[in-house]
Amino acid sequence: MTDHLSDDAMETTDSDNLEPALPEADAIPEVDTLPEDDTPAAYDAESIQVLEGLEAVRKRPGMYIGSTGSQGLINLLREIVDNAIDEALAGRCDTIDVTLNADGSATIVDNGNGIPVGIHAKEGIPAVTVVMTKLHAGGKFGHSAYKVSGGLHGVGASVVNALSEWCEVEIRQDGKVHWQRFEQGAPVTELEVRGDTSESGTKVTFKPDTTIMDDTSFSHEALLHTLREQAFLNRNVKITLRDIRAAEEEVYDEFHYEGGIVEFVSFLDDGRTPLHEPPIYVERQRDDVIVELALQWNSTYSESIFTYVNNINTVEGGTHLAGLRSALTGAVNNYGQTNNLLKDMKDGLSGDDVREGLTAVLSMKIPNPQFESQTKIRLGNPEVRGLVQSVVNEALAEYFDENPQVVRKIIGKAVEAAHARMAARKARDLTRRKSILDGGGLPTKLADCSITDPAACEVFLVEGDSAGGSAKQARDRQFQAVLPMWGKMMNVEKARIDKVLGNDKFQPVIQALGASIGEDFLPEKLRYHKIIIMADADVDGSHIRTLLLTFFFRLMRPLVELGHVYIAQPPLFLVKRGKEEHWVYSVEERDEVLERYEGARGVSVQRYKGLGEMSAEQLWRTTMDPERRTLLRVALDDAVEADRIVTVLLGGDVAPRRRYIETNARYVKDLDIHAA
Repeated sequence: MTDHLSDDAMETTDSDNLEPALPEADAIPEVDTLPEDDTPAAYDAESIQVLEGLEAVRKRPGMYIGSTGSQGLINLLREIVDNAIDEALAGRCDTIDVTLNADGSATIVDNGNGIPVGIHAKEGIPAVTVVMTKLHAGGKFGHSAYKVSGGLHGVGASVVNALSEWCEVEIRQDGKVHWQRFEQGAPVTELEVRGDTSESGTKVTFKPDTTIMDDTSFSHEALLHTLREQAFLNRNVKITLRDIRAAEEEVYDEFHYEGGIVEFVSFLDDGRTPLHEPPIYVERQRDDVIVELALQWNSTYSESIFTYVNNINTVEGGTHLAGLRSALTGAVNNYGQTNNLLKDMKDGLSGDDVREGLTAVLSMKIPNPQFESQTKIRLGNPEVRGLVQSVVNEALAEYFDENPQVVRKIIGKAVEAAHARMAARKARDLTRRKSILDGGGLPTKLADCSITDPAACEVFLVEGDSAGGSAKQARDRQFQAVLPMWGKMMNVEKARIDKVLGNDKFQPVIQALGASIGEDFLPEKLRYHKIIIMADADVDGSHIRTLLLTFFFRLMRPLVELGHVYIAQPPLFLVKRGKEEHWVYSVEERDEVLERYEGARGVSVQRYKGLGEMSAEQLWRTTMDPERRTLLRVALDDAVEADRIVTVLLGGDVAPRRRYIETNARYVKDLDIHAA
């Protein structure tokens, strides 16, 4: 379960030798010095470089696609898909086909109008060539071709072209098929006509440049989630994904949701028990802005709100999310007070009370969105907050008046949440007096480090007292802390925060980290910037990792978002012959070592299922020494899928979990089975 949780949702990435061992306390860091006969280069007019055309993209790809790793690779493909989605938003496209080819390239085909092929008046070359080779060139700066679009900066197609070994564009337009090829961003052919056609649209095939991209193998799973999300957000568009990279098997997926974001909410709530069906749906237009909202309350205790602007996932929210939250709190309180449903709630319901168990998708179409960064993860338009608040207030008031039984269930759950919040507040106050949450008093089992700078400190959350004892002996006391854990902690997916605060398994973790949990979580009070989960390589260890990751995701989510959570990778085997030792971390690696010793005598293999089986020296050398260890950093690349997977695997409904296991059983590589 941990493997699926990590791979599908909170992605883990290899991070070997993440940081060197810290210098001794009295050591002075060395600095590079210039030879005595050398002098620094002058900083003058000759020092200023001008990168022409797409040079800048190839020189600094991270500025345009975020990274050159797996996520950057998906972003490349998304740039072309987004162009097709923009055609759909303009009403000119209803089908988008994506194919992952055997040669490592990807093909995106849409049935829109096609990129213009006429000669550009200013540049004197075909418009499609301009789009593919010039930054900030496109039809989205004015609003004649696209009233709304995701990519407002005109860099998508040209960036993809710049970062490709080769790229081919085919335009079906005005009865002709036009074609052009580019290599490393530069055209190597003229735009040419390659036949007749009765269709229209654009086909782009590109192969990522291995000299720039660290990862050139598209993740089918990540792409599937991305395309499915776009199909939910664009209810009239069919999106297909065909993976033909494996010669023996073609994988095909098709996404087409007539219900749009209403089906999206139902999909997200798979595994949860809804308080009402179907989800509430709102679609209204004010001036040139379209507000589309679907929301449903369920019996769980977590809030899941996802916001989009022109099909872009604004993962950090913004003014539209602020408007939605204000409207939800106001509408529910107004109805409750008007109908005398909040008798014992003199201060009314808080926003957290109202949103407990809420799943919502807010999709905005805005002609001139103002994003707070190039990555477009937070909306900044100040006027949008009031607009969304007004629209949602009005729509919910109408719905509540027409559906009194539904709103009474919603308010009943919110009142229960308020009572739990009050109990949690008392628990916080009590534990603060005992110095549990403010970090003043530390758990008795914590072996703390001597350095107090959080950025230089790390804490190992170790399964079991035996392994914890070994880790305490093995650690570098200067910067490594160790907190042993015992027994299975509770599943926070099925519990309110007041129960978590009272749990004896989680209390030491909260106390040691010092930043509280839930709405009171304060990242700046975090005592360690590396929180390393170190559990056994067996089923029980996987379960503990899963429960801890769920705890961090639901109640300390900034820990994951800021990259503070890691998973230790202790070795599975020790292959030994005489004085030669090989610590290996997988069955495949073990077999490779054994092949080298084939036929040799005196070869032994020891399987390490428990951390406590290793001595302190072995644990340091294999798992804790920053110079030699391997850590997996937990990253939140797909919040939508993370939320869904956590619910399916750890929620109270068995049926979705069974379906998930049956569907994904074929992907299991290593199955840990204990003999009876």
